[in-house]
Amino acid sequence: MNVLIIGGAGMIGRKTAERIAADGHLGGKAVTGLTLYDVVPAVVPAGSKVPVTVLSGDLPGAGEAEKLIAGKPEVIFHLAAIVSGEAEQDFDKGYRINLDGTRNLLEAIRRAGYKPRVVFSSSVAVFGAPFDPQGIDDEFLSAPLTSYGTQKAIGELLISDYSRKGFLDGISIRLPTICVRPGKPNKAASGFFSNIMREPLAGQEAVLPVSDSVRHWHASPRAAVGFMLHAATMDLDKVGPRRALNMPGLSVTVAEQIEALRKVAGDKVVGRIRREFDPFIDKIVAGWPARFTAERASALGFKADTSFEEIIRIHIEDELGGKIA
Repeated sequence: MNVLIIGGAGMIGRKTAERIAADGHLGGKAVTGLTLYDVVPAVVPAGSKVPVTVLSGDLPGAGEAEKLIAGKPEVIFHLAAIVSGEAEQDFDKGYRINLDGTRNLLEAIRRAGYKPRVVFSSSVAVFGAPFDPQGIDDEFLSAPLTSYGTQKAIGELLISDYSRKGFLDGISIRLPTICVRPGKPNKAASGFFSNIMREPLAGQEAVLPVSDSVRHWHASPRAAVGFMLHAATMDLDKVGPRRALNMPGLSVTVAEQIEALRKVAGDKVVGRIRREFDPFIDKIVAGWPARFTAERASALGFKADTSFEEIIRIHIEDELGGKIA
């Protein structure tokens, strides 16, 4: 089985690649080749049990998607995207990467005449206020209030339609905000949810741009990889024609995040959070849902974290070698 990860240099792509490379199989089938593609070269996972090819390029570029699927990979993870804040600030770039790149990929698959499994990384940003305080269920209207959310919603519709027509076997998974993200802060509007955990744990100051009462939907990077692998190997006949699923997660306020950090790491670490209100970030986050029921995904075997303390401990274990600054 050949596997292609588009967005292989990103956090979820990197961790998914590391898991596949370490296991050497996917869904009980041996992986004979793993291709990592991004705008910058990805890193080959250490100790990989499978051959890894690293490619870089511009997915919306002419002929780029055709080159990527020339080897007819059986499983394609499409994780590449311009993040929420950047897509909102640069309208043209957001649509070029998030929409044109996706359409080019699906069209290349259709013209190639084979039917791979395509896992599309979507987002809870496909939903827009007003929200039911009891949570977003699987019947809730997709009506995004950002360009990023709109681009992801269009991608979901394309995945469903191309699957309906038999051009591919696709599924869209609406990821919660992934927290705690390793690495450096990015331009995602949701980035502060990780920043106020990651930087203090590493001994650095972090800025909190919204109020403590903001509630949001989270899952750990480890859970996100689990979502990806399950989506790539599950029986999609059980999903039916509605190929977009809300992933399970945890609904917590910023205050509850901070209290979880206090329980795990202590007052000194929490003291590294500095409050500095940002109306631009606050407006974007206010248009996102804060709670989901995720009944379909849970019934189909997707599993998330059990507490925010667990999410913090996963970050300490996976990224900090078990040590707190």
